[in-house]
Amino acid sequence: MITKANKNLVRKKRHARVRAKLSGTTVRPRLNVFRSNQHIYAQVIDDANSVTIASASTLDKDISIDSTKNIDAAQKVGELVAQRAVEKGVKAVVFDRGGYLYHGRVKALAEAAREVGLEF
Repeated sequence: MITKANKNLVRKKRHARVRAKLSGTTVRPRLNVFRSNQHIYAQVIDDANSVTIASASTLDKDISIDSTKNIDAAQKVGELVAQRAVEKGVKAVVFDRGGYLYHGRVKALAEAAREVGLEF
């Protein structure tokens, strides 16, 4: 029987394996995604300097959406984080899906970020 705690633990182990090989640099920062049941968050992080360059989430006041837990909300967050990153001069990133499957809300966020101008 898989419980929520075990499911999240498995995701964290998967994320740790990926993060051991994946790191954001000044030239190609890391686009990190965190997905909860209610919201989705995205950050563009420079791991070399330990700085968050841009961030967006469904909690931002700039996003006007009816529901915060669907694919439409994830697309808006992807567009917003990409716009903010491009304004700061970031064009190429490394995508860190946070141990989640590249499906649904995570995929929608990534594709929306690509459409705005981020390359990964």
